[in-house]
Amino acid sequence: MAALFEPLQLRSVTLPNRIVLSPMCQYSATDGVPNNWHRIHLGRYATAGLGLIIAEATHVSARARITPGCLGLYNAVQEAALAEIAADIKQFGPTPFGIQLAHAGRKASSDLPWRGGQSLQGPLAWQAEAPSALPQGEGWHMPQALDEEGLARVRYEFVEAARRADRAGVDLIELHGAHGYLLHEFVSPISNRRNDGYGGTLDNRMRFPLEVFEAVRAVWPAHKPLGIRITGSDWMPGEGLEIADAVRYAAALKERGADFVDVSSGGVSLQQKIATGPGYQVHFAEAVKQATGLVTMAVGMITEAEQAEAIVAEGKADLVAMARGLLNDPYWAWHAADRLGGHVHVTPQYLRGRMRGVDTPREVVLKAAR
Repeated sequence: MAALFEPLQLRSVTLPNRIVLSPMCQYSATDGVPNNWHRIHLGRYATAGLGLIIAEATHVSARARITPGCLGLYNAVQEAALAEIAADIKQFGPTPFGIQLAHAGRKASSDLPWRGGQSLQGPLAWQAEAPSALPQGEGWHMPQALDEEGLARVRYEFVEAARRADRAGVDLIELHGAHGYLLHEFVSPISNRRNDGYGGTLDNRMRFPLEVFEAVRAVWPAHKPLGIRITGSDWMPGEGLEIADAVRYAAALKERGADFVDVSSGGVSLQQKIATGPGYQVHFAEAVKQATGLVTMAVGMITEAEQAEAIVAEGKADLVAMARGLLNDPYWAWHAADRLGGHVHVTPQYLRGRMRGVDTPREVVLKAAR
């Protein structure tokens, strides 16, 4: 069997293959509550034969949201709505359902991307918070630096969101520690200029994200996997984080019980200079995997079946997370199975239209074909 279609065990959770729906913000919630759009968006992947579905960045408080349209998991209404989506997804296939818990930090209180994505002004705006009182860039609002009380509150918000996720039937959590959001802001010297125990050296800058991770791991059920998305580079040579920092960070996370790391990059500075191209971030995941032995997820312009297969087969990463590829083709895994000789789960309702790469008993397939 193709390496891409081999199962992967993370604690008690079995991923039927290595293809992951990457978290993709939809900016379509009302007061943080998922709605019919999210049910349609995520539901279409329940029968797509994926190894793992991770819902978009789901924020741990109202002030933690990127935009007014972002998902939240800080009240009972949001929890109940998420539970319905989780139940829908699990009803129709073996694909585990995960979420990405997030805090936007200084990038919070922004407008929807299709309305420009700039800082909100007027009554719709709220106070952003960050490691240091440094704006994201020119024209952006000034965040408030978190004090000790604020740090304790944010830790508690992550913990409460994790508890809600467990009650809602979520199988896996990925903390968002990349893309210039709060946990990444603490680690990066570009956004963290603190002079206390949470700033200065890399060990100090990692301290708060590691505290958040430990706090979530302590309440997240022991049989459920917990991972984090980290950055492989700030794309600011001489100023920001580089892959060596990611390796040290990942090693510290492994010591604290991390089950996987999802290695992305960029987002902390508007002056970044990213050299994009197919699989342009895969080498970050590969370096982390080789140095730490952690299960790693590669992400970023992975769109072709042979490309994804090579990443896994050559040991560069254990999982491939896809966004554009699965938006363009929700049944990408079916087509990749055809090309690579893999097998995917297909619901009985779709068997008549699907005869190759079907992970069902042969007699069921033959009966459906008659």
